[in-house]
Amino acid sequence: MNRRELLKAAAVLPLVQAACSQSSFAQALYPSRNITMIVPFPAGGQADLAARPVAMALERVLGKPVIVDNRAGGGGGSVGNAAAARAEPDGYTLLMTLSSLAVLPEADRLFDRPVAYEVSQFMPIARVLADPTLLAVPASAPWKTAQEFVEDARKRPGQITYGSSGPYGTLHVAMEMFTNSAGIKLMHVPFRGAGPALTALLSGTVQAIAAAPGTLKPQVDDGKLRVLGNCGAQRIASFPDVPTFQELGYKDVEMYIWAGLFAQSSLPAPIATRLREAMAQVMASPEVLKAFETSGSLVAYQDAPAFSAFVATDSARLIAAVKKIGRVE
Repeated sequence: MNRRELLKAAAVLPLVQAACSQSSFAQALYPSRNITMIVPFPAGGQADLAARPVAMALERVLGKPVIVDNRAGGGGGSVGNAAAARAEPDGYTLLMTLSSLAVLPEADRLFDRPVAYEVSQFMPIARVLADPTLLAVPASAPWKTAQEFVEDARKRPGQITYGSSGPYGTLHVAMEMFTNSAGIKLMHVPFRGAGPALTALLSGTVQAIAAAPGTLKPQVDDGKLRVLGNCGAQRIASFPDVPTFQELGYKDVEMYIWAGLFAQSSLPAPIATRLREAMAQVMASPEVLKAFETSGSLVAYQDAPAFSAFVATDSARLIAAVKKIGRVE
């Protein structure tokens, strides 16, 4: 290196050191302003039910407002997921999303569409919930059991309608798993989220829905809905009398609606650590435990390492299911 290059390097070094110092200082002060938690679905669905008590508790732990931003659109949550992926990786834009996170890019590829985002753009922070999907119908419907539902569907292929949170969203994939295993054909009616799909079921616009326990329990308790089947491997405490589809002979039906908190993959390690520590406190807080218990969901907390492994395993299973389903309009 000649003298001129040495002088140039000496001039630049203080600027680099100052930038690094400012970055470290900003990370040390995190958070210094409001945090936005994007929920890529309308109010009333599983992601929203998970986000609100978590945001309130996270605000108490971090000492700054955590604002829930319902950013629905694109079917299955792709618009909100993509917005979070593009956000600055500074810890001020987080994402509370569902298991459809991994499915939607594969659906884009299946239809030769531009991929809105990649799962690799996200860093798992903490899993919050992991509930099995439940098949629900109006309490006034003629089907008292899943067997009766299947028998009727076989007699009237394509005539029974079901709602979902959007094509290849969690609710759609769960129902397609069931219909493929049962050998029946239903009519799919996509909505912009689980909340609108549930509203359509209650109003009679559709005749069935696959949704999370927390979404369905208030309506079941009010006598408005009936649950026929459970996509999980085991029965759950909030619906102990509802059999699993595996019990009923549909061995390849297993689907969970998990909700988890994510940040951008390039989030600085000190901020990621701060968020992980905060979420450990949040998920142990009595207020959050009570909120989830009341809604019919139990806390299924996992810290980042375990959650990352879970996402990888579950995503592989869901992607295989989507490829088996194929192109569905």
